[in-house]
Amino acid sequence: MSENKEKKSKDEIMRERLGTVGGQALIEGIMMNGPKGASIAVRRTDGSVIVKPYEFKRLREKHKFFGIPFVRGIVNFVESLVLGYKSLSEAMNLSGMLDMDETEEPEGKLDKWLSDHFGPKMVAFVSAIGMVLGVVLAMGLFVYLPSLLIRLLDTYVAKGAINNIGLRPLLEGLVRIVLFVGYIAAVSMMKDIKRVFMYHGAEHKTIFCYEHGLPLTVENVRKQMRFHPRCGTSFIFVVLIISILMSSVLAVILHNTGAAVGGKPVIDVTWAWSLIKLAVLPVVVGLSYEYIRYAGKHENTCTKIFSSPGLWMQRLTTREPDDSMIEVGIESVKAVLDGVTDENIIPPSDYYYKCFPDAVKPADEGTGITDNKADVEEKPEDTAEKAPEETVFDFTVKDNPPLPNIKNDLADIDGSDVFGSDGDR
Repeated sequence: MSENKEKKSKDEIMRERLGTVGGQALIEGIMMNGPKGASIAVRRTDGSVIVKPYEFKRLREKHKFFGIPFVRGIVNFVESLVLGYKSLSEAMNLSGMLDMDETEEPEGKLDKWLSDHFGPKMVAFVSAIGMVLGVVLAMGLFVYLPSLLIRLLDTYVAKGAINNIGLRPLLEGLVRIVLFVGYIAAVSMMKDIKRVFMYHGAEHKTIFCYEHGLPLTVENVRKQMRFHPRCGTSFIFVVLIISILMSSVLAVILHNTGAAVGGKPVIDVTWAWSLIKLAVLPVVVGLSYEYIRYAGKHENTCTKIFSSPGLWMQRLTTREPDDSMIEVGIESVKAVLDGVTDENIIPPSDYYYKCFPDAVKPADEGTGITDNKADVEEKPEDTAEKAPEETVFDFTVKDNPPLPNIKNDLADIDGSDVFGSDGDR
């Protein structure tokens, strides 16, 4: 009886915490949303972790209309893009990487021109340009290009055999999925992106640990799964699947109504068909968001089938984090739970030095002992008298403990990741 009561209390904790905390992996850091605001935790180049509150007012807090079903998905998607992009820029500034780049390379002509004309706002300006170019590239790559490829294939290879109202949207959707998977696989090979994906895994594991009601320790977080049904990766796959269904329905409707551009059916005019798909994208996003919410709280055959591609894709977009990354995830969650209002800097811990054995550990108070190898070489006779060299100076652990082999068991996944956190969803 007591066991059932304890189990019930754990289930209640999970239901209360489900979806209340969520975040995004950044460059050497994690952004989290929670009950008491948002925060950014970033590992700096000196090994310390800086935790900073991040103010972001959501539209649903100002107008109830933006919080109703379907509308909230569209609004949340746009807000997540804006918040995510701002957080990436902020993480770069906090990490100190920009300062390192400035000391290593001289300022180029373009950098000088931007600095002279935009001053302190240069980073914001470049980020805005990058965001616009990124959106344009994404639209061209995942909306226009699939339609163009299928039309060319039908014209020059299939000789009109693909000119089927139901078949064309399906083939375009499959091409879109192949392009998306290929793009993710390609960027995942980059060194910096690999580390971002490791922080993505740390973010998922930390949220799981919190939702399961466990103390936020490195050991507890390390044991958690790194796959979330409500991750942004799963959301994108749901968008792709629903867009295929929506495009098929639209193609049939336009065909039956005889809609045409320049005497040709709309579906045969690539630019017009692409604009139509862009026009219905908000509807697709709204439907996808509601499904992701439902899937995060319910487990049945339907949710398992639709969630499987996104969970499989997370094998590419998440990697097993090291303990120093898990620390960053823990600090980011604590900040949104405790309501951090001031910037806080946390010194490097033993976990950091285990992950980065080449890092120089500060002098130990009271003994004056340091692991700086230069100091050791200057006074070999003194160190030899006190203790063996490996005892005094070896502060590192040569091998990290092996991480558990986590299986992608959908039946065990009942948590939720962020795609923007909602305390009331």
